[in-house]
Amino acid sequence: MNDPQFLRDRLEERRLENRLRTLEKNSHLIDFASNDYLGFAQSPRLREKIQKKLAQTSQSSAGATGSRLISGNSAQFEALEAKIARFHQAEAGLIFNSGYQANLGLLASIAQKGDTIISDELIHASMIDGIRLSYANRLRFRHNDLQDLEDKLKQAKGNTFIAVESVYSMDGDLALLTQIVRLGQKYGAHVIVDEAHATGVFGKQGSGLVCALGLEDQVFARMHTFGKALGCHGAIVLGSEALKQYLINFARAFIYTTALPPHALVAIECAYELLADNKSTQIQLWSLIDYFGEKIRSVGYEVLESDSAIQGVIVPDNAQVKYLSAYLAKKGFYSKAILSPTVSKGKERLRICLHAFNTHTEIDDLIACISHHQKIHASVLDVLMGE
Repeated sequence: MNDPQFLRDRLEERRLENRLRTLEKNSHLIDFASNDYLGFAQSPRLREKIQKKLAQTSQSSAGATGSRLISGNSAQFEALEAKIARFHQAEAGLIFNSGYQANLGLLASIAQKGDTIISDELIHASMIDGIRLSYANRLRFRHNDLQDLEDKLKQAKGNTFIAVESVYSMDGDLALLTQIVRLGQKYGAHVIVDEAHATGVFGKQGSGLVCALGLEDQVFARMHTFGKALGCHGAIVLGSEALKQYLINFARAFIYTTALPPHALVAIECAYELLADNKSTQIQLWSLIDYFGEKIRSVGYEVLESDSAIQGVIVPDNAQVKYLSAYLAKKGFYSKAILSPTVSKGKERLRICLHAFNTHTEIDDLIACISHHQKIHASVLDVLMGE
């Protein structure tokens, strides 16, 4: 096929900048990269629950057959939404096909021309894209900078929304939710929280950081995804019944897409049942987070402050962090190199995700490999600089 030259040119430009993305197959490596924080995606117990419930269901359709507004709605959908809303102590919820679609649908529809959306500079790309699709004024505040947020709130016009993540996907740190909610109340702004990386990890039974802080009734909307700690697929936007009805009417990412199939809903329901009865796994994950935090300080690289399952080791320069990731893969570990411009130039990093199924020995060996690579890199630099 005769591809246009501009495709090849852009790909070559990205390759020369060490930013070319490729698909990888790393299932044979020890997992320090995936978002499967609780191990649900590989859980025999969850798989058995799903198979048993599927065998018991009278649902004969393999697909939803259409969007929720045409032929894809069902009692199964509505019961599951009510069940998940109760779990997270919300009035109502609306299921979307993915976390990306949930954020896109919510943020693109909720604010109108003349309104303002103020977002933390490090929010998910899906939130950014949703904001871009809205007709609202868009302002960004420096990451977790309350003074900068307040300055932006003073500039806001119309209905105002604050968009944040509860746990930031690239840094692993937590939003200052209590203070952000207070500022929102002070200026009459509505707070939207993406709980993607907090679901299953924070809060009672993994209900999220908003619940852990007791802010359920003070947050306008929350997004919980099922594709990370829950090991399934899809997401839900939680809020009031009025918000649910608004999204059904105005969220194009919900209106114009085929609904999730019945078997996906069964998997989500089973994952929530396992989450409610799986405290030991959450405790095990937190034990490993603490252990990793103690051990990682011995490496020669800068380490990001994080109280979550997401840990970051700063390795400036796209090429260098890619080399480290490749070195670890040769040693049997899969941990993802995060390149600029996904993160700021000079803040390129090795993103390490911890899971309840990881062991102390695996963590020790991973850190030893990172430390060894850093010493080799430092020696090479000394030679190049003539020291």
